[in-house]
Amino acid sequence: MDTYLTIAATTIAETKEKGSRFIAYAYFVQSEEAVKEQVEILRKEHFKATHHCYAYRLGTEGKKYRANDDGEPSGTAGRPILGQIDSFGLTNVLIVVVRYYGGTKLGTSGLIAAYKESAKEAIQIAEIEEKIVESTLEMRFAYTLLSDVMQFLKGQGISVIKTEYSDIDILLTISVRNSLLDTVKTKMEDWKIN
Repeated sequence: MDTYLTIAATTIAETKEKGSRFIAYAYFVQSEEAVKEQVEILRKEHFKATHHCYAYRLGTEGKKYRANDDGEPSGTAGRPILGQIDSFGLTNVLIVVVRYYGGTKLGTSGLIAAYKESAKEAIQIAEIEEKIVESTLEMRFAYTLLSDVMQFLKGQGISVIKTEYSDIDILLTISVRNSLLDTVKTKMEDWKIN
């Protein structure tokens, strides 16, 4: 599989429950470092908030994930947030829900519902997009093959990132959808391209 679903841009959604404010931020992220950076930014921005609960899923196969309750009872915040990311089939997404305590305890089921709803709203207002997983390849070949190579690449919808010319040959750097890698490599062998 060489595609995945994620969000196109940051979204913010706010809900209230018995006086508590829940502000959900949804981000497109590609690394744990980016997750830490965004969480830190929100901790500084909302330094008076009582909780900064979050969850994320990373990678084209979504194998890296984490759910953090940030002091809320175990399983009442991070897991419901992660559950919403998963129910929309998303990856490379971080959702942080900032809570300002309103004076009334919500109980376990109330917390789960509030964090789930906040995360859901942040995703629902986001533009969900499909991204293609691509790899970069280099092809070095003689000038005599230029027309054939370019026609093949165009027919496959493969984009050229960079072209370098020398006295004896051409070096193309191309971006190839992962599902086409074997096809391109086979064609390169047929042409005796290295």
